[in-house]
Amino acid sequence: RTSIYNYFQTKEEIFLALMQREYERWVADLEALLTAHEALTAGQFADELARTLERRGRLLKLMAMNLYDMEGNSRMENLVAFKKAYAHALQTISCCLEKFFPSMTPERIQEFLYAFFPFLFGIYPYTTATEKQKQAMELAHIQYPRYSIREITRVFVVRLLQGISASETKQQK
Repeated sequence: RTSIYNYFQTKEEIFLALMQREYERWVADLEALLTAHEALTAGQFADELARTLERRGRLLKLMAMNLYDMEGNSRMENLVAFKKAYAHALQTISCCLEKFFPSMTPERIQEFLYAFFPFLFGIYPYTTATEKQKQAMELAHIQYPRYSIREITRVFVVRLLQGISASETKQQK
């Protein structure tokens, strides 16, 4: 335990480093997606993107934690290293959108990013519940639909792409 604090001064720095590592692994998955396909429909892209997130449960769980505190209680060099991994994820998703949806404007890509990344911060609690949480929902008479990370991500990305596409069509008219 004492040796870990040679590298990290706070528990938040440990979580931030874990999240950085998970972002780096996700980017590797996204880069593989870019090289594996020449073209994808919105549904195919949504499914492939959802598959990459399905393998990144740890990332999604960390994102559901309080990122604001993690960043606030970390040294600048650790925060910068994390932000670089985050920026790489943003850029790689942008590259995917540019490749698979060449008609998307930079503004629409930005819209996608600013809807998709906040979505990521909340998906884990909706797809993963502890037994205690399930019991509390049952006692509170709350129906708990069982959706996987892949299912909920796929639906969200398809709807997001459809909305952006419809918005572009309206602007062109």
